[in-house]
Amino acid sequence: MSESQETTASPDQTLYEKLGGEAAVNAAVDIFYRKVLGDYRINRFFDNSDMEKQAAKQKAFLTMAFGGPNNYNGQDMRNAHARLVKMGLNASHFDAVMEHLGATLTELNVPAELIGQAAAIAESTRNDVLGK
Repeated sequence: MSESQETTASPDQTLYEKLGGEAAVNAAVDIFYRKVLGDYRINRFFDNSDMEKQAAKQKAFLTMAFGGPNNYNGQDMRNAHARLVKMGLNASHFDAVMEHLGATLTELNVPAELIGQAAAIAESTRNDVLGK
């Protein structure tokens, strides 16, 4: 198969590139927050959030975490979530967020292998997010 006919991602592409870059991350974050805000288990943690700013921070963070351009200038995960931990954020809430991440990527027809890579990156933040 010639390079022009090749449809698979090259092995040196970042997860960000494999997912589809900025447009894909933007779509994923928008769908993700729609799911999160509709979930009674976790939506209270966003009651006092400016969701436009929150989505922009999440887009920048995921872009950086998935190997795209690093324009993230937010707090580290531990400090960013400390207020939520004081509100009772725990492992069950993190699990709900992970569920919505997987469902979002599935809805966007992301291949299972890439969903697994994205989930592993998100999972790697668990202890910091939960202040452990």
